[in-house]
Amino acid sequence: MITKKNFLAALKIIDEMFPDAKGELDWETPFQLLIAVILSAQTTDKGVNKATPALFAKFPDAEKLAQAELSEVEACIKTIGLYRTKAKNIIRTAQMLVSDFNSELPRDKKTLQLLPGVGRKTANVVLGEAYGVPGIAVDTHVERISKRLDLVPQKATVLEVEEKLMKWIPEEDWTQSHHQLIFFGRYHCTAKKPQCEVCPVIEYCKYGKQHYKNV
Repeated sequence: MITKKNFLAALKIIDEMFPDAKGELDWETPFQLLIAVILSAQTTDKGVNKATPALFAKFPDAEKLAQAELSEVEACIKTIGLYRTKAKNIIRTAQMLVSDFNSELPRDKKTLQLLPGVGRKTANVVLGEAYGVPGIAVDTHVERISKRLDLVPQKATVLEVEEKLMKWIPEEDWTQSHHQLIFFGRYHCTAKKPQCEVCPVIEYCKYGKQHYKNV
C-alpha cells in the first residue's frame, strides 16, 4: 500500500496539473445544482449541461418542479441515461423539499440523503459546491485513482475510499482535492487509456508500474 507521505506527494503533483479544477455542471441556485447532480449519475456532465437549460427554463425552482407533469420533465431530459427514473426522482425530490423543508435544501448530509436519488456522493457534491461544506465525493474517477495508487485495496467500498481520503487529506483541502482527483481521472488517468507513459505521478502509482514497466 502507498504511504501517506507518497500519496500526499502524488496529490501535490495532481494539484499542480489541475490547479483550477472545479465542478463542471451548470447551475445558478443550490436547488438547480442538486437536480443537476442527481441527473449526472452514470451520465457525463456535458450531457447533463445540454439538457438542463430547457429543464430549468420550465422548472427553475422546487415549487415549479413539484407541480410538473412527468411527461414534461421526461421530454426535457430524454437525452440523459436512465431519464425515466431520474425524472420521477427529481419531481419527488422537489415535492419533498416543498412539503418537508420549506423549499430549502437541508445542509445536513444525512438529511439531504433522505431525498429521492440523493446518495452520499451527491450530498457531498451539493454541500461542498453550494455551501462550502468540506467533503470528498467518491465517483468512479476518484475511486479508480485511489485504487490505482494503492491507497485502498481493490475490493474497498466507496465509503472506505472516502474515509481513507478524509483521513489523509487535510479537511480544508477536501473539496478542492476531490475536484482535482476527478479531473485527473477524467482527463489523464482515464479508465481505458491512461496516459501512464507521460504521467508525472508514475513513480507513486502501483498500477502504472505494473502495466508500464518500461517507464
